[in-house]
Amino acid sequence: MQRTRTVRKAIIPVAGNGTRFLPATKAMPKEMLTIVDRPVVQYALDEAREAGIEHVVFVTSRNKQVIEDHFDDTPELISSLEKSGKGDKVRELGELLPQAGSVSFTRQQAPLGLGHAVWCARDVIGDEPFALLLPDMISFGPRGCLAGLMDLYGEVGGNVVGVEQCAPEEVSQYGIVGKGAAVRHGFAVTHMVEKPRVDDAPSNLFLNGRYILQPEIFGHLARQQRGAGNEIQLTDSMLKLSGTQPFHAHVYEGRTYDCGSKHGFIEANVAFALARPDIGGAVYQSLREMMSSHEGRIRAA
Repeated sequence: MQRTRTVRKAIIPVAGNGTRFLPATKAMPKEMLTIVDRPVVQYALDEAREAGIEHVVFVTSRNKQVIEDHFDDTPELISSLEKSGKGDKVRELGELLPQAGSVSFTRQQAPLGLGHAVWCARDVIGDEPFALLLPDMISFGPRGCLAGLMDLYGEVGGNVVGVEQCAPEEVSQYGIVGKGAAVRHGFAVTHMVEKPRVDDAPSNLFLNGRYILQPEIFGHLARQQRGAGNEIQLTDSMLKLSGTQPFHAHVYEGRTYDCGSKHGFIEANVAFALARPDIGGAVYQSLREMMSSHEGRIRAA
């Protein structure tokens, strides 16, 4: 039965404090930092909709009301834009706005980890398979990563994760999967290891923040067992679920930028800006000039 159950819902956790971006995130959620001219969280919602997701559950926390406001209608702004003759902006905002009733917001009252955030959405998800998108991880490519996971899920069912290759010496920074038998859109996952030592890593394929999970994961998360950092870790429950259900992985053909880090955030802004037909040329020229003027200092560093 699980092989044919449609994935209609997705969870996007947005409850983190964003301490790595202080002071910028002192009064503004990290998910509202912009990649060019769209907030980080918008990219996650757009990717979910591209993949066919019908309903998105945002798991929020205190001081995140602006995220909910971002996905709401703004009659005053629309009226002002219309009076100013900026119909193109009105259309753009309308395209970004989710359909009424297609998003929900629930609270994570305490910062107890990603696993706890996912568990907080259990009643909205119900007894259905669901997608999970970590909004800090932004997909950049011809299509979003979740669409590829959906292709693989349609083939094998069960649980599906998104992976990408990293440099072998960087495996200790990520959750790493073992590679098993190949299937059309990916491969079977033999095991998952959180931040292994270089010598112990089963591969250099890391989890890139995109998942399709069966609802039985909630039973494992409900035990509220603490793991690394004294938090309820999603990976721990995934490992337990893998003892009774298959996991497969889809290798994303694009690139994922970790916008939870300053380096990844800047890289994402550059990549998305260069891909824009309206500003890409100007940005490229500016980057060439900056690289030329800073070349000596960068080499010395």
